[in-house]
Amino acid sequence: MEKLKTNPVFSVSDFIAVVNQTLEYAYQSVEIEGEVASFKVNHDKFVFFDIKDGNSSSIGCFMTVWQLRVPIQDGMKVVVSAIPKLTQWGKFSLTVKSVRPSGEGALKKSFELLKSKLDSEGLFAFDRKRQLPTIPKHIAVISSTQAAGYADFIKILNDRWGGVLIDVANVQVQGTNAPDQIIRAINYFNQQENLPEVIVIIRGGGSADDLAVFNDEPLVRAIASSRVPTLTGIGHETDESLADLVADVRAVTPSNAAQILVPDKAEIIRAAYSRVNSLLPRISQLINQQKQSIDNLLIKMLDSINIAVNDQAQKLANLRGVLMQLDPNVVLARGYALVRGTVIAGSVIEVETNKVIINAEVKNVVNK
Repeated sequence: MEKLKTNPVFSVSDFIAVVNQTLEYAYQSVEIEGEVASFKVNHDKFVFFDIKDGNSSSIGCFMTVWQLRVPIQDGMKVVVSAIPKLTQWGKFSLTVKSVRPSGEGALKKSFELLKSKLDSEGLFAFDRKRQLPTIPKHIAVISSTQAAGYADFIKILNDRWGGVLIDVANVQVQGTNAPDQIIRAINYFNQQENLPEVIVIIRGGGSADDLAVFNDEPLVRAIASSRVPTLTGIGHETDESLADLVADVRAVTPSNAAQILVPDKAEIIRAAYSRVNSLLPRISQLINQQKQSIDNLLIKMLDSINIAVNDQAQKLANLRGVLMQLDPNVVLARGYALVRGTVIAGSVIEVETNKVIINAEVKNVVNK
């Protein structure tokens, strides 16, 4: 007689454990798209919401606040990455690892919600912005080194200036893991003994979903708290991310980031030549003016010397005239006589005139 097969009998706890083991084996992780409903946060720690679709199907979701990196609200379309699980209370739910907005409308709504929150905290305030160095010698770049935007940035940087020390962190710039990789790179560069002068975060163009990486709240806060000034060059000119708004300087593209970061040496050389050429006539004019001033000064000095020499010559001539008038020969020529000897009665004196010398005896001396 054939023995009847019987189903195993589980305890409730064992059955839940087996079901969860089966689910984990079959679906280690799933991504589900739907609309958020009944969103709430308990004790500022735990997040609960349902995700539903147009067929009135609904699944409960659970996650922690720190895992919720972008704001969501009821009615938003999202994609959750989660692990399906049967709870101890027999309720099927999704343990959510991450959630991201889906579709242009949801992305825009999430962007505006987080923008308003961070703006109210002053993270986008102009007075927080720092100036970049005029000509940096050491920079750090955070980007995917395989991306065209990175290649454009490096080429333009070297063409415009060159000689800049560049430290590069090769990271993902889209996808679930990208925000945490970029955050780790920012923290790494901020912890270096020799800090770079600026941190540049660049990514080429992409869809709104691709660029949503740069609207990640922890990433935006990491940029805001960087010790090193930050420069972003993300997407195209029309793209705007929260990373752009919080950065010290925003470039519209990776190429523009290079243009902002360093001057064009060719333009500087041309400007220098132009300035020198414009200064040469002025310099020549100044030299001529100085030369004329020196010539005029020399003429004045020579005139002064000539006047002084003439004055001294005239004084010397006057003195010479006086001396000539005092010359005894001149006096004798005017009819006077020069008497030598002791003038007493009986003495012999010598009388010199202009033409003769006379020896004479003094006969008489009378006082006047």
